[in-house]
Amino acid sequence: MGRQLGRALGLLLVAGAVAAASCCAADGRRALYRSCNLSQVPPVPSTTEILLLSFNYIRAVTRASFPLLERLQLLELGTQRTPFSVDREAFRNLPNLRTLDLGNSRVDFLHPDAFQGLPHLQELRLFACGLSDVVLTDGYFRNLGALSRLDLSKNQIGSLELHASFRELGSLRSVDFSLNRILAVCEQGLRPLQGKALSLLNLAANGLYSRAPVDWGRCGNPLRNMVLETLDVSNNGWTADITGNVTRAIGGSQISSLVLAHHIMGQGFGFRNIRDPDRSTFAGLAGSSVLQLDLSHGFVFSLNARLFEALGDLKLLDLAHNKINRIAGEAFRGLGSVQVLNLSHNLLGELYDSDFSGLAEVAYIDLQHNHIGIIQDQTFRFLGALRTLDLRDNALKTVSFVPGIDTVFLGNNKLETVSHVDLTASFLELSDNRLEDLSDLYSLLRVPALQVLILNRNRLSACRGGHGPTGSVGPERLFLGGNMLQLAWETGRCWDVFRGLPRLRVLHLNHNYLAALPPGLLRDLTALRGLDLSANRLSTLSRGDLPATLEVLDVSRNQLLSLDPGLLAPLRAVDLTHNKFICSCELRPLVRWLNRTNVTVFGSRADMRCAYPSLLAGTPLSSVSMEGCDDEEALRALAFSLFIFSTVGVTLFLLAILVAAKLRGLCFLCYKAARRLLPAGPAEDGAPDAYQYDAYLCFSGRDFEWVQRALLRHLDAQYSSRNRLNLCFEERDFVPGREHIANIQDAVWSSRKVVCLVSRHFLRDGWCLEAFAAARSRCASHLDSALVLVVVGSLSQYQLRRHPAIGGFVRQHQYLRWPEDLQDVGWFLDTLSRHILQEQRGARRDGGIPLRTVAAVA
Repeated sequence: MGRQLGRALGLLLVAGAVAAASCCAADGRRALYRSCNLSQVPPVPSTTEILLLSFNYIRAVTRASFPLLERLQLLELGTQRTPFSVDREAFRNLPNLRTLDLGNSRVDFLHPDAFQGLPHLQELRLFACGLSDVVLTDGYFRNLGALSRLDLSKNQIGSLELHASFRELGSLRSVDFSLNRILAVCEQGLRPLQGKALSLLNLAANGLYSRAPVDWGRCGNPLRNMVLETLDVSNNGWTADITGNVTRAIGGSQISSLVLAHHIMGQGFGFRNIRDPDRSTFAGLAGSSVLQLDLSHGFVFSLNARLFEALGDLKLLDLAHNKINRIAGEAFRGLGSVQVLNLSHNLLGELYDSDFSGLAEVAYIDLQHNHIGIIQDQTFRFLGALRTLDLRDNALKTVSFVPGIDTVFLGNNKLETVSHVDLTASFLELSDNRLEDLSDLYSLLRVPALQVLILNRNRLSACRGGHGPTGSVGPERLFLGGNMLQLAWETGRCWDVFRGLPRLRVLHLNHNYLAALPPGLLRDLTALRGLDLSANRLSTLSRGDLPATLEVLDVSRNQLLSLDPGLLAPLRAVDLTHNKFICSCELRPLVRWLNRTNVTVFGSRADMRCAYPSLLAGTPLSSVSMEGCDDEEALRALAFSLFIFSTVGVTLFLLAILVAAKLRGLCFLCYKAARRLLPAGPAEDGAPDAYQYDAYLCFSGRDFEWVQRALLRHLDAQYSSRNRLNLCFEERDFVPGREHIANIQDAVWSSRKVVCLVSRHFLRDGWCLEAFAAARSRCASHLDSALVLVVVGSLSQYQLRRHPAIGGFVRQHQYLRWPEDLQDVGWFLDTLSRHILQEQRGARRDGGIPLRTVAAVA
């Protein structure tokens, strides 16, 4: 198989080299004339080394068809579109030819001496040429001493009776007789190959030994005295009985690799008409030193006891694509040397502790694509050499059975948690499972020897508690694509999941619906080199989001509107395709960086397109013109300046309003002080004052202390020289011994204004109400506004209106209310003074000021 792969690779390399030449032309070393409608070989330079003439209409090749081409090594004449004949010594003028391809052409005539004169020919391709047994029996391959590969597949050969000249093919290593009509191969027919060591003898798909009974006593051992690396007898319709007969017949022949794929051994699932192989089926191979056995693509249902007991040297056993549902006890007895066991694509449902007993040296077991749901805990514990276990695409719900294996594949199972399993694996693949809580991720990151962890396409979306840093060196590669980490991180938890991972070099977070990276998420990843954030919903990236050591970044298929090129400058490679860039002047630095950078930009430049504005939607960034952005920057600077000035102006205006509201008392005092500093105007020469007092203060005697403290000390001239009002009040200015009503009358009529300080005590004091009535009488008779009403305390307007004496005045006139806020007292006193001193008629609207009182009315 390895040689065939090398051969195919060689052909691809040759084809790649030839592809550089022009079609239907020659360049001195290569001549490419495929599909050129040629009916004869064209003239080519004598220096030609490769000549390709397939897919033409060449009917015949004779000695005269080719000039002397001593350097020609490869000649391709296959797949002619017309019947084809090859005459005697047709290739004699090509003495150094190494490869001759006549395959897939209908050869009507092939002269027995057609290949004479090719002493250096190494590979001869005659597949699908319609050749019969004659090509083997009449010595067509005489004198080809260098021939190592002979392909006679897909012909009409009915029996193998090789001409004696095959003994002369000392270099022969590979012979392909597959897809012919060979019904039997016996010792006499292959006698010319005895003593040879072949890398491949391919007898596949012939119906060999399956269409007619064989007398094995007369047939003998067809492989006697041969050494084969690979014997391919697959797809011949062999049952267990036919296989047993063949293996007994070829017993003792050395075969390294035996390919029995596409057989019909086994009863399959639900059938019993053909039996499964047993210990006698391969008993004849006991002395053949078989190292590899391929029994794939069959119908084996049960691996019977001691089935492979005779194959003590076996290293690789391939049982894939059968119907295996049961492994009998000691099924693998005698296979102590097996290193690779492939049981994939079968029908296994359970594995028991004894199933793999006898496989002391097995290092790799492939059990993918079965239906395994239950595995006993000790199934793999005694396989000391086991390093790789592949259990993908099964139905497992627990992993307690794999604590000591280096490489474990558990993808596409039904695992819901692994947080309680003590693992030691260095490579762990858990994609396509049902893990939801990030607690499983925290647990896995604590596995000491873990180097690669794959958790793609799970359901990681919940963080049900803080877990703290992992406390382990962690893996080198972490794959978390195809989850829902946005749902976990948007709760504000589990942002520390990547802390304590100094060894992590590659991190995949693609397809996680991420709208933004949590702050500090990648801060501790000091060794990170590669980050995959593709296929998310990121609209922006900042420098703090990415570690300084990052070299490769994939942010394709996001919703990035713009990107700072300074973020990309330290990288070696980046992918920005399929985003939603806004193609405005703000994007100019990125466009300029893309056009000048030495950083490798993955993907097509045509896939880096504008999404907005609509006029530029779908336009590649490289085609967007940034002319005029300088003018726009100037306008933007002007707009910014205007914004700053406007903001400052609005702030000062609001500050002024705030100061006026909170510090209006202090402002009023400053205003008064400023007025005092101004030069006084000329004194008014008016008539002498007719009133003895400026104002009569009428209040309840129980309020005297408050009145003295709040009003008299700030207004009355006898209390302070700074005051300018001459006030009259009962406690000082009423004449003792005189009738009280007479004192009231004199005070009312001898004062410019009557100021009634209405409190709760005032409303209950009869003399106060009498004075109020006298003041109203004066106002009515003189038609002036001599009465000034000042409401003190917590009296409501409703209480004032309901009072029989005061209510009528309150409903028809304005009144003043003592301020509740201390800083308004100065302003109030100034307003009261102006009311007292003014001479105008009528009431002035100064009342209703909702301010806090200076002190409670005593």
